[in-house]
Amino acid sequence: MTDEPIRRAHYREPRQARSAATLARVLQAAEELASSAGLEEMTITGVAERAGVSVGSIYRRFEGKDQLIAALTEQMLERREEYVAERLRLAEPSLRGVMDAYAHALLQSFADTSNLFPELLRARGTGALDRGARTITEIHRLLLEAAAPHTGQIRRSDPGEALDTAARAVLGACFHNSVRPDSRTGEARRVYADELSDMAMAYLLSPDRHRAEQPPACG
Repeated sequence: MTDEPIRRAHYREPRQARSAATLARVLQAAEELASSAGLEEMTITGVAERAGVSVGSIYRRFEGKDQLIAALTEQMLERREEYVAERLRLAEPSLRGVMDAYAHALLQSFADTSNLFPELLRARGTGALDRGARTITEIHRLLLEAAAPHTGQIRRSDPGEALDTAARAVLGACFHNSVRPDSRTGEARRVYADELSDMAMAYLLSPDRHRAEQPPACG
């Protein structure tokens, strides 16, 4: 995780296993309703009915809908970090393996909730954007850590800067895919992840443009 302290939603944390299970059902129900109907249509009553709990039990933990949305945002971001970390941990130990794992993990992670994630960030304003930025920073750190043993394969003059550029390009492409009305799914998504990894590898394994264009030194 990042060194910066996480500003969690100020709701009542569960102290018992049964309470934790109830919270998990509530957040799952909220995510399902928000994904299908949108945040505006999601209500505390609807979440309670879907989760099989009373409205009062939700209000005993959350002050209202905004706090529930904040908790849902936090959960989704943590889930992204954990998923990407696990896929990178299992990656083939090579630069290609790391970039493949990174591209596939990001695309799958964003695909989990389709357009819900961008909607959550818009709904929560600056606080959610700051938390989202911390997740991006953490995902970036995870990639650098996984790629560190293989940076000798990078042919750019500054391998660290090149890896940063490649990581940002893949992340941007994955986020863009998640907000497109015709976002890739299934096999098309897997092919797209391979293409993103190929693009990143082509860049990382090619020399800098100014170095490639320099004429050979005269003997």
